[in-house]
Amino acid sequence: MVEKIQNTLRDSAGMRWTALLLLALAMFCSYIFMDILSPIKDLMMSQRGWDSTAFGTMQGAETFLNVFVFFLIFAGIILDKMGVRFTAVLSGAVMLVGGFIEYYAVSDAFIGSSCETWFNNHLNYIPGFQELGIAPFYDGMPASAKLAAVGFMIFGCGTEMGGITVSRGIVKWFKGRETALAMGSEMALARLGVATCMIFSPYFAKLGGEISVSRSVAFGIVLLCIALMMFIIYFFMDKRLDAQTGEGEEKDDPFKISDIGKILSSQGFWLVALLCVLYYSAIFPFQKYAVNMLQCNLTLEPGKGFWASDNVTYIQYTLMIAVAATSFISNFSKDMIKKTTLMILAVILLVVYCWMGYNRGTAETIFAVFPLLAVAITPILGNLVDHKGKAASMLMIGSLLLIICHLTFAFILPMFKGNAVGGIVVAYVTILVLGASFSLVPAALWPSVPKLVDEKIIGSAYALIFWIQNIGLWLFPILIGKVLDGTNTEIVEQVKAATAAGDIEKVEQLANSFDYTWAMLMLACLGVAALLIGIYLKAVDKKKHYGLEEPNIK
Repeated sequence: MVEKIQNTLRDSAGMRWTALLLLALAMFCSYIFMDILSPIKDLMMSQRGWDSTAFGTMQGAETFLNVFVFFLIFAGIILDKMGVRFTAVLSGAVMLVGGFIEYYAVSDAFIGSSCETWFNNHLNYIPGFQELGIAPFYDGMPASAKLAAVGFMIFGCGTEMGGITVSRGIVKWFKGRETALAMGSEMALARLGVATCMIFSPYFAKLGGEISVSRSVAFGIVLLCIALMMFIIYFFMDKRLDAQTGEGEEKDDPFKISDIGKILSSQGFWLVALLCVLYYSAIFPFQKYAVNMLQCNLTLEPGKGFWASDNVTYIQYTLMIAVAATSFISNFSKDMIKKTTLMILAVILLVVYCWMGYNRGTAETIFAVFPLLAVAITPILGNLVDHKGKAASMLMIGSLLLIICHLTFAFILPMFKGNAVGGIVVAYVTILVLGASFSLVPAALWPSVPKLVDEKIIGSAYALIFWIQNIGLWLFPILIGKVLDGTNTEIVEQVKAATAAGDIEKVEQLANSFDYTWAMLMLACLGVAALLIGIYLKAVDKKKHYGLEEPNIK
């Protein structure tokens, strides 16, 4: 009798990684839209009158419904009951709806419309939320920022639902195999969306020499359509897997409140969740201000001629993809000569990429280097967790690197103001190290969750962690904006005066003059708290034997 070696799609490495690629591409597109306005904060100030508080409030709105209407908890329940494929397609559709609303909010069609009038006259006071200090709008907030916040709330519901769905999908396809490597690879590929956004959002906003912030959002809308297509293709692939395995998408047991109680009773779960919210609150909100922070601290000389052309944008982005591809593929090469050759090539291409960024003289192309080191080392780290363990130790190292980077942005980078070369070198090195930190924590964090909770309620567990994380992602964009306005009162007053006088050029100049020291210190303190929890988590793991330091593959 001949035994079948491969019985299902899941048993085929090619099909497993194809499923992962579909999920990663969908998240890649959603990550682009998530930060689509981040590299053009200065343009939103000059073109739409958004100060730092309005910008931060709008950006924080992404997670408002997830946190205060508990949408993420419901998303986890939907995921557990309806399955991965249904929830994936639903999340893609919700993201697209929110994206279209945000596009209309920042478009020229909104200006002077009856919709703008309505938003100017309404949502200035929301009973209950206003008293608690958690209202997503405030009196005096620009109408375009209010409507954009509404769209971003809806988009946020979809993208966070997509996040927990992708995590659950990877567990489904890779359990007992290379789970951490798969999760790390998905995150690495998806986060190339950050670099793509940083390069192309300003490019589309300034295309043809005429500034239009809505073009950047339109670019994001196209990518959200692609994300939905990826989820639909995955839907049919996942359905075929279930037909082969006989697994049902719906669970037989009805959801019980006690399920959440089981999760919340785990000390390990709480430590991972707290570490997650502290760490991610120091990363994602920072991304939304990072380009403007560099604009305010670096002496940039925008390139002319070739360095200001559209062609250099395409060339640099191609280089970025080449750096990511060569470094990523090198992780999977068993031939040491080929592996070394690919890594050397990746380093050479990275140096050329950074040199081009220096010649272009734009902050967004400098910060776009952020995920490149993450792409290179995340698969290595994921593979390490799979075969060697040490997840808790990696969480501590990642938090330590985070502290160092934010303190560098707060104190060392401003010292190089006036030194074009020195400042950009410090910025590149710090951003690359921050990207490495961004690899260490997620590669260790997410594969650890299945060790802390029962498989049947893992969707709800991921949802709860994402919900707790979303509290920070809602709060800290707002706090950064308030800290910036509160510690730069003179600049804020000058911006108001210039805006009232219609002096757009003056507003653009002032938008790049903020002092970010206190904002960066606040984020560094989050890193300190994350480090302390990481140390305690390692001690608890040693005592209670959660297995966080043990390999996934035994």
